[in-house]
Order: sequence, then structure tokens, then C-alpha cells
Amino acid sequence: MFPRIKQYGKNFISSDLFSSKEVVQLTIPIVIDQGFVIGMALLNTAMISSAGIAAVSAVNMVESLNIFFISVFIALSTGGTVVVAQARGKRDELLAERSAVATVVAVFGIAIVLAIIVLIFHRALLEGLFGGSSEAVMKNASVYLIGSMLSYPALAIVESACGVLRGVADTRTSLFLSALTNLSYVALNLLFIQVFHLGIVGMIIALNIARLLGGCVSIWYLTKRTQSIHFSFSRLSPFNFDIMKKVMSIGFPFAAEQLFFNGGKILTQIFIVQLGTLALTANAIGNSLTMLLEIIPASLGLALVTIVGQSIGAGDTKSVRKFWLSFLALSSITTLLTSVILITVYPWLIDLFHVPASVEKQVFVLLLMVSVARIIAWPLSFITPSALRAAGDATFTSVVSLITMWSIRIVLGYILGITLGYGLLGVWAAMCFEWFVRGIIFAVRLYRGKWMRKRLV
Repeated sequence: MFPRIKQYGKNFISSDLFSSKEVVQLTIPIVIDQGFVIGMALLNTAMISSAGIAAVSAVNMVESLNIFFISVFIALSTGGTVVVAQARGKRDELLAERSAVATVVAVFGIAIVLAIIVLIFHRALLEGLFGGSSEAVMKNASVYLIGSMLSYPALAIVESACGVLRGVADTRTSLFLSALTNLSYVALNLLFIQVFHLGIVGMIIALNIARLLGGCVSIWYLTKRTQSIHFSFSRLSPFNFDIMKKVMSIGFPFAAEQLFFNGGKILTQIFIVQLGTLALTANAIGNSLTMLLEIIPASLGLALVTIVGQSIGAGDTKSVRKFWLSFLALSSITTLLTSVILITVYPWLIDLFHVPASVEKQVFVLLLMVSVARIIAWPLSFITPSALRAAGDATFTSVVSLITMWSIRIVLGYILGITLGYGLLGVWAAMCFEWFVRGIIFAVRLYRGKWMRKRLV
């Protein structure tokens, strides 16, 4: 059996630049990292559920906004990952170093600006988007949004540092920084929510302490400890606009895509608010559980950015399609296995959330539907654009994502969920259908090879 696995690795997940062992060593820490992030989010949702349905709904509402804003500097970090990876593949260490510093500084600055703007307009933002929610939900949401904004700059440092480290294939350090932040968050949540019973306020205190710790350790590690890349803020002098342009050529289109993409998610959230607090709670729990299916596929997508980026930098375009097809297959297989496990243990998992029986049944139906879509459509829709962005083809992926999101998921979601009365099931069905359409378009683009002309370095 093991010789067969070894031969599979040699045939499908190796190249002149990466051995199968190196690909596995690159990917495993990312899988563990994603498991931490998603698992911790699930535990935190379960813990805050002890404060009542209003608290769960408030956290879910604000998290949709957090994802919307945080996606901007995560997208810019991805731009840094791509440029650093291509520079490393080309063996241009000076460009890799300057790109790394430029990424961290730019993402940190943008996070501060975003935090200030949202803090000023937080109440108007919540009332404009979720004004139909109950007063208890709105009060909790306002407090949680303010606390979240205060943690943005520190989180930006963690995300950009992890992005840079993934670019040089140092995923172990990236895992360490992410695990430190997330484990601290969960431990502090246990203290402030379960022991001191501080509810939303306790969650905010835990969030800020954990992210500040992660940010400080990230800067210390980059400047003092890591051997993967030389990191010094002196690399910004003189400021190199050409390097920043390379980073932003990936980061800005992806950031715009994420803004509009997550803006569409917020619109669907508004649809769901109209369906009542129970539907809002079912949506929150459904999202938390189905994210467990995303741990390995999302990790493969992140690993593919590094692999394709360095391959493009080294001029090895032939390996890109091979890695893409192999990662698609691995994503579908692992999603099938995790879906079976998740459905089997569902009765025990749902007990963590202390919700009514009607919500339990609704979440289970959503889980069954989305499991099928994640096996077939999700890999094409999300792993394929990772390969395209890593090759420098960011604008195309962003435009396609925006068009399909707003023309299919939003419009069809409203028609099915609200107009035709299918409720939450209709909204989720539209989401799954949009994955299919978008995935087919991306697959055609990658197969035709126009991305080969988008190399950055």
C-alpha cells in the first residue's frame, strides 16, 4: 500500500522544483492551521451560545461584516504571497525580501484605516444592514463590532506575516503563529465566557488579547528568528513603488472581489434576517458546521498558491496543470470522507449549540445539500482560482467571481428564498448553483492557458 502511495505522489504531486515529500511538508501545516481556525470558530460559537440566541445571532451578523472587511487585508496578503513565491522561484532574494516588508506595512496601514472608518460609522452600518433585528441582537452586535475593530491592526500583522511565510514555503512557522493566536483566543474565551460569564464583552477581551499577542510574536519572529527570509524594515528605504505595484496587482483585484463577494453574503444575510431569529441561528450554526468540510480543500488551495507561484517564477508552467488536477481530485475525495464523518456525528455536534429541535432539523438538511455541492463544485470554484491568481491572472478571477456572485447567488437566492418562499434552503441552493457555474468558467480559463502570459517577475 505504501509503495503505491509513494508512486502516486511521484506521478501526480511532484515536479522538478517540488518533490512529493516537500509538497506534503508544505501542505500538512496549512491543514492543521485551517483546522485550528475553523475548529476554534466552532468552539467559540458553541461557547457564546450559552449567552442566548440573541448573542449567537449578534456574533453571526457581525462576523459577516468582519469577514467583509478582513478579506481586504487577507487579499492583499495573498498578493504578497504570490510575489514572494515567484521571486523565490526565480531565486531573486532581494525582491522577495522587499516584497515581504512592503506587504506587512501596507496591510497593517490599510487595517488601521478600515478600523477607524468602521468605528466612526458602526451604529449606522448595523442599523442600515440589520435594522430588522431585535433590540437585544442589535445591542450585542454593536458591542461586538466595536471590539472587533480594535483588534484589526494586530490581526493584519498576523495575516500578512503568515502570507509572506507561505510564499517562501515556511508553513510551519505560519502554523505556529496562527495556532498561538487561535489557541489563546479559545483559552481566554473559556476564562471570560464560561468562568466569569462576561458574554459578548468577554469574547471581545479575549479576541483583542489573543490577536495582540499574535501580532507582537509575528513581528518578533520575522525580524529576529526566521531563517526562511531576511526581514528588515530598512528594506522599505528607498520606497520601491514597482514592488508595491506587483503586490497590489494581485492584492487589489482580489480585495475588490472579496469586498463585493462578501458584500453579496451580507445581502443574503439581510434576506435571512427577514426570515426570523431562528433562521438566523440555523444559518450561523450551518455555516460553522459546513466550514469543517472546508479544512482540507481550503488548505490545498493555499498550498497551491505557493507551489504555482514558485513554479511560474522558475518557468515551469507544465507542472501547474498537473498540480491543479491532482489537488482537485484530493479535494473531492477528502470532502467526501469528511462529509460522511460529519453527518455521522451530527447528533452529538448539534448538542453543543443548545438550539430548538426545529433548528436542528433545518441545519441537518442544509448540511446534506451543501455536502454534495462541496464534493463536486467547490474545488473547481475555489481551488482553480488559487492557481490562476498565483500565476498572476487575478483580474479575470475577480471579475468572474463578482458577476456570478451578484447575478446568480444574490438574485436567485432572493427569488428562491424570499419570493418563492423556500426560505433558508432556497438561499443556500442558490449559493451551491453559483459554485457550479463559476467553477466551470475557471476550469475553462486554466485549461486554455491564457494565464501563462500573466507572470509578474
